[in-house]
Amino acid sequence: MKDEEEDNINEEETNDELDESTNDEIADEGFEDIVSTGKNHFYENDENPEDTITKVTGMYKDWFLDYASYVILERAVPAIEDGFKPVQRRIMHSLKELDDGRYNKVANVVGHTMQYHPHGDASIGDAMVQIGQKELLIDCQGNWGNILTGDSAAASRYIEARLSKFALEVLYSPKITDWGVSYDGRRAEPNNLPVKFPLLLAQGAEGIAVGLSTKVLPHNFNELIDASIKILKGKPFTLYPDFQTAGIADVSNYNDGLRGGRVRVRAKISQLDKQTLVITQIPFSTNTSTLIDSILKANEKGKIKIKKIDIHQKTFHQINDI
Repeated sequence: MKDEEEDNINEEETNDELDESTNDEIADEGFEDIVSTGKNHFYENDENPEDTITKVTGMYKDWFLDYASYVILERAVPAIEDGFKPVQRRIMHSLKELDDGRYNKVANVVGHTMQYHPHGDASIGDAMVQIGQKELLIDCQGNWGNILTGDSAAASRYIEARLSKFALEVLYSPKITDWGVSYDGRRAEPNNLPVKFPLLLAQGAEGIAVGLSTKVLPHNFNELIDASIKILKGKPFTLYPDFQTAGIADVSNYNDGLRGGRVRVRAKISQLDKQTLVITQIPFSTNTSTLIDSILKANEKGKIKIKKIDIHQKTFHQINDI
């Protein structure tokens, strides 16, 4: 009996070995061409000996620097020569090409600008709305949004624009413009516009690039004119930021706009009666929606006590004390 059991066990082990070898052969089908010779890594192709593999360190050193330079110069940071980012400059160039004295649909301007700016219509439309809301270079028609309330502009197919008289006088001088070639090599576009006015300080700018960011605060138009005249006459001058939303600004730590300088802004509040406070001017970079949210949060935390907030037709805000 023992001999028979041993024979049965040996037969089962032999069958298992045969089954495993058969399964291995089936699993290996279709992979006959992949053979490891042990000579070279499969990335090392002898057919093109000139091809090389670039290590990650080399990619970071060369390609990342190129990418960072592109984002800084071509996307996020304005040029000091004319105060424009590339998308803004291309919008103004397109408006000049389309200019016939009549209003153009913003959608048409965006489509025309895409001949020069290959980064999508949404970015062009948003940039154009921001220029229009500053009420300096573009004569707007329609609902362009409201910087005080934070309301967005209507769709680009509904609103219209044309160059303002100021822009036509100040921005364009084709004979002294430095021209370049568009991204597809088909059209000419300005590398910089020969602006006759310090637009960078007038409009302000904000952008985040790779490794650096910029934030230039806007300034008062008339004060810039006076300062420009004093510069030409060699006289000293003092110039501080000014904001469309008005408000109160503390410029004691402004540091002439250099790195590390700070400007503190506050809303302007007056008392209408014993139970009502009126906010008539809001801080820069805020709107009524964010301001109301901050008031409600302060009320929830118990820092202040209010009964209600009313929005006046002239964007005044009344805070009624209990």
